[in-house]
Amino acid sequence: MRGGSVGSESAYEGGVSLMLVGVLTVRLALYQAVSLKDKRRVVKSIKDSVASRYNVSVAEIDALDVRQQAVLAFAMVGNDGHTIEGCLARIVDRLRRVGSASLVDYEVEFL
Repeated sequence: MRGGSVGSESAYEGGVSLMLVGVLTVRLALYQAVSLKDKRRVVKSIKDSVASRYNVSVAEIDALDVRQQAVLAFAMVGNDGHTIEGCLARIVDRLRRVGSASLVDYEVEFL
């Protein structure tokens, strides 16, 4: 996994709980998409299933008009870095098993 990693179990500083935002950016190849309509169908299916299963926000952020490629960002907010990191790792594992898309690259960062 690339990107930042959180060293402590929770973000807590001087008696004040801090908010962490974990962002997972993935690049997917959609080799079987023959039209943008095919691409939109596959991307919508991935976005809907991951968002409902993992309670994350998701958006297509790049390559919007590229038929066989999708770039998605998943975001999760919390105060426990390990929980966020684990959830984003499970999303990556799930995307590796999607039959209609191939995971090309991903990056995890904390804001």
